[in-house]
Amino acid sequence: MEYDVVVVGGGPGGLATAIRIKQLAAQKGQDVSVVVLEKGSEPGAHILSGAVMDPKAFTELIPNWQELGAPLNQAVTGDDLLTLTETGVSKVPGWLMPRNFHNDGCYVVSLSNVVKWMAAHAESMGVEIFPGFTAAEVLYNDDGSVKGVATGNLGLGKDGEPTDHFQLGMELHAKYTIFAEGARGHLGKQLIAKYKLDEGRDPQTYAIGIKELWEVEPSKAKPGLVVHTSGWPMTGSTFGGGFLYHLEDNKVTLGFVLGLDYKNPWLSPFEEMQRWKTHPAIRAHLEGGKRIGYGARAINNGTPQALPKTVFPGGALIGCDAGFLNAARIKGSHAAIKSGMLAADAAYAAVTSGRAHDELSAYPATYANSWLAKELDQFRNFKLWFKKGMLVGTVMTGIEQWLLPKLGIQTPPWTLHGHQPDHVGLEPAAQHAPIHYPKPDGEITFDRLSSVFISNTNHEENQPAHLTLKDASVPVNINLATYAGPESRYCPAGVYEYVKNDDNSDRLQINAQNCVHCKTCDIKDPTQNIVWVTPEGGGGPNYSEM
Repeated sequence: MEYDVVVVGGGPGGLATAIRIKQLAAQKGQDVSVVVLEKGSEPGAHILSGAVMDPKAFTELIPNWQELGAPLNQAVTGDDLLTLTETGVSKVPGWLMPRNFHNDGCYVVSLSNVVKWMAAHAESMGVEIFPGFTAAEVLYNDDGSVKGVATGNLGLGKDGEPTDHFQLGMELHAKYTIFAEGARGHLGKQLIAKYKLDEGRDPQTYAIGIKELWEVEPSKAKPGLVVHTSGWPMTGSTFGGGFLYHLEDNKVTLGFVLGLDYKNPWLSPFEEMQRWKTHPAIRAHLEGGKRIGYGARAINNGTPQALPKTVFPGGALIGCDAGFLNAARIKGSHAAIKSGMLAADAAYAAVTSGRAHDELSAYPATYANSWLAKELDQFRNFKLWFKKGMLVGTVMTGIEQWLLPKLGIQTPPWTLHGHQPDHVGLEPAAQHAPIHYPKPDGEITFDRLSSVFISNTNHEENQPAHLTLKDASVPVNINLATYAGPESRYCPAGVYEYVKNDDNSDRLQINAQNCVHCKTCDIKDPTQNIVWVTPEGGGGPNYSEM
């Protein structure tokens, strides 16, 4: 199938790209064909975010979104920034709160619902959207430029052989292909390596965000209240923090974000999130309520120092596939939308001038002069300070994001750099004491399997595992022997477990049907032996209101 532009990923960035191209074409009475491939069963099914949304880019894209009924329903009404100890809490006074934690003019949203709405809007403009289709492979022209993508075959058995339900994948060819897969994109990772897009850049680093959706008692609902926490349960050099946002209709979305450069292999991000909820300051919002949703997703740490070159012959990276995220503001959707619009402007100009398969150099040029580049630059050191410890991070964030702006200095006059990817930070298990987490109570805290159940995760079981090993001997010989099998703890969905064979030897069992597509294993595996590839289209979680 031939198109002018193929967009891989139906999140806010990918849909913004498609919408913007169609807007520009409509203004000139032109027809530019655009298709969006979305691996989820429907747009929004795989979308997981906090989310407090800055509407700046969304308003640029669709100025009349309120009139059209976009689901940005709950304006932020207050910001609380809390520092937790095991049982105590202190609240940062409003006058002392760093600027990155001010959310005036923002909205508490379900990003999944926003994406569903954006998809319907895109289709009304003539964008073709193919949900349930995974872009499994990048296609190249003879000159090395990107030709398009191929979708995965359907109906392969676990042995990789076709079953009675086999359907061959499709090739989608385009003049330009825009990759908007989210953090640690499967194809984006390959493109960065092939074209050396990260040459001279800092290594990209990540965190895992684990999220729940609750329905709380009406007496406890505080629509529009935004709460962020630092401190307990994290200690030492491990970076982590919590968020709790009150939506409309007595809903509360909450979660915990933990940097994937942590050292202790006994640590479990899922269990830390459950433990965080038991703090009196968090429990007070939830008691008497009901948990109705769960999910997890890796997110970029969002330093512009780690942003790769975003263009290559025949295509571009946008959104979190590139690393456009403002970690200091805990926001990425506005950055995804804006980067998608900038890529769309470049792609539209190229297509309508008769070009194809070259570099969209106008995209990085306009980004460099955009408000997004300025914003990310102001917060470029945030995560890197916290990598030096909670105290250093807190003090330096206060200096950079409170004191300097008071002195009229909007951008710090210094730049920090990271030097190693997350997986190298893990230390041998013998260097750390095991962590014994409390059993879940089934009211405030829960286990992994009941959590995965309410994420509506499902995969066709008779298909090749999409969690692959480069070397099947490594998990037992290295990961288990040296690191006590960390994949059984860092996975938030119970995908990995070590079991005994009949002869009492160990083996790694991969329960791929549980996978919520968070990509943590692809990032944190200490030997980089686990490679996440695309499963059959439509598989994975099916998030509702997340």
